[in-house]
Amino acid sequence: VQLQACGGGLVQAGGSLRLSCAASGRTFSSVYMAWFRQAPGQERKYVAAISWSSGTTYYADAVKGRSTISRDNAKNTMYLQMNALKPEDTAVYYCAANWRGVSFALSSYDYWGRGTQVTVSS
Repeated sequence: VQLQACGGGLVQAGGSLRLSCAASGRTFSSVYMAWFRQAPGQERKYVAAISWSSGTTYYADAVKGRSTISRDNAKNTMYLQMNALKPEDTAVYYCAANWRGVSFALSSYDYWGRGTQVTVSS
């Protein structure tokens, strides 16, 4: 399984970015995928998750109302649309996958993509 995240960049506070995570190597109809982020000097934290089969979404309080996680079945790609970005959203964003169930814990995910840097300037 390979996950490739992209879409990060430098944006001013209040701006928007859309992150993508392209997945390959396995059937994704029953996968659970998530976004995590890691700011400098901090531990990696859960951001949002999605059940591929049902489309049910979950969000951390820090991004709820400002972000939307979604997936494109035909492209095997997950997205994270982030709006009203704040300097505290600055971090490396990682996508992750497992086939057991939705979880907010890093240890529950078996596959990880390389991160994509998001920098929000004030």
